[in-house]
Amino acid sequence: MLKDAGIEHEYREYTEDPLTATELKALFGKLKCGPRDVLRKRDAKTLGLSGDESDAQLIKLMAQHPTLLERPIGIKGRQAVVGRPVENLLELI
Repeated sequence: MLKDAGIEHEYREYTEDPLTATELKALFGKLKCGPRDVLRKRDAKTLGLSGDESDAQLIKLMAQHPTLLERPIGIKGRQAVVGRPVENLLELI
């Protein structure tokens, strides 16, 4: 969608280059939410997680298992949005 709209962007393949715990903490600040808010429930259940884990535990797990993180996520400067629906990404323009 961004490419079709002529919007310059950089894509990061999260499975090959997952975010570190430090990057995830910074991301949650930009999203103005906690890890539980962007936890993919289906993937969490697959790993035997309840969703009641502490923020620190979830961040560590998201760094180890990047599929736990809802995606796509768009970041621009100090702002970030979850692209569900993908039109949310247009908020960053």
